[in-house]
Amino acid sequence: MTLAELAKHDGRDGRRAYVAVNGTVYDLTDSPRWENGLHPPDHQAGQDLTEELTGAPHVRTVIERFPVIGSLEEEAPAQTTSGNGKVTLGIIISAIVLAVIIFLIL
Repeated sequence: MTLAELAKHDGRDGRRAYVAVNGTVYDLTDSPRWENGLHPPDHQAGQDLTEELTGAPHVRTVIERFPVIGSLEEEAPAQTTSGNGKVTLGIIISAIVLAVIIFLIL
């Protein structure tokens, strides 16, 4: 599951409440402490809470009680344009220029 997919499971409006901790995604939906995806005072479902929970002594024992949904994956790198579009545009422009030159000569 990517961070974008995880964000869709924020526990609001009837959606499931998932959080990621140390690369594992957990379903906290049925926990009364995560009602509407919010764990007071300021933890919101749909996020990777690894950094936020670093200092909490009970994280591992508590979080491991919940169902595991899967693993948190890295986002796929954004695709870049390879330059083929520029080459194609150059060919089109060259063809037009050549056509105009031939038209003017004839």
